[in-house]
Amino acid sequence: MSNHFTLKPDALNQSRRGDSSSSEDFRITPPNVMLDDTSSFMKKECLLFYYPDCEGLAKRIAAVSGGNVELAEISWKRFADGFPNLYVRDAIRIRNRHVAFLASFRDPEVIFEQMSIIYQLPRLFVGSFTLVLPYFPTGTAERVEAEGDVATAFTLARIISNIPLARGGPASVVIFDIHALQERFYFGDQVLPLFESGIPLLRARLRQLEDSANVTIAYPDEGAWKRFHYQFGDYPEVICTKVRDGDKRIVRLKEGDPKGRHVVIVDDLVQSGGTLIECQKLLATQGASHVSAYVTHGVFPNESWKRFMPEGDGGAMQGFRYFWITDSCPNTVVHVTNRDPFEVLSLAEPIAAALQV
Repeated sequence: MSNHFTLKPDALNQSRRGDSSSSEDFRITPPNVMLDDTSSFMKKECLLFYYPDCEGLAKRIAAVSGGNVELAEISWKRFADGFPNLYVRDAIRIRNRHVAFLASFRDPEVIFEQMSIIYQLPRLFVGSFTLVLPYFPTGTAERVEAEGDVATAFTLARIISNIPLARGGPASVVIFDIHALQERFYFGDQVLPLFESGIPLLRARLRQLEDSANVTIAYPDEGAWKRFHYQFGDYPEVICTKVRDGDKRIVRLKEGDPKGRHVVIVDDLVQSGGTLIECQKLLATQGASHVSAYVTHGVFPNESWKRFMPEGDGGAMQGFRYFWITDSCPNTVVHVTNRDPFEVLSLAEPIAAALQV
């Protein structure tokens, strides 16, 4: 049985319209684009090009779009010296059309060939251009703490900001759960960033759980709490914190009571997974009945996903009940499909919505 979930629009709409924030909190809650609230004359058909890694997600986007997103093709080859040999098929046909490109910047060596396409498509007389970059990979390198540090998040944002204008104006850039919210100011005025979130997918999935009334949301540190807590105002919360003990960083419980609860740890991304595993162990020792986790971006370098074990008969002390990720990192999806405790919540619905307005 597949562990992929494509949640329907009504589930996402209910997720947004629930009281996930207090009546005094007027912040915009993702998703920012709601097709059910958009007049039919404002919806547009879109041609979607994609990097080969993203083929599965691209097909899911087309499948849920109601026929409004059509897949288009690029020939991805290399010359003998290793440099890209690229060709946009049906270049004449895309003139005056709404065009998008689904990218995966999983590795520095694949960025150049994709940027070559991203810079070329708006120059083919397209009506508008949208770059869909679900995972912004340099988001954790956003600060300069000592003279000489290089904030590569700013570098990548500058590269993206130089996408040429299409006939209809600046390119739109769709990114999910960028690591630090201030990174939106790294982009120049030549592009229009749209920052979306995978949290509505998680909220819809939580409502499907048998013990949905017993769920508590946990944050591995204060940064995750600041980032996501306003989207979970209707759930009890647990906040963990990291403290230094010599060269070690220890996770401790700061606020909340996990005893007897199904605790779901929420963060934007996971790399090695050390912090999440320490949180799981802490919450289990504090009496949590089950521990699950959600991250929008399952990066998992060096196959670190192998560290996450299902709970089995040992309950929360043994491992995770569920580990939810999205399909923003397609290579990870290949490895964890049909492997417990992982489930993949597809970004196809919110991407399809963003491409149609």
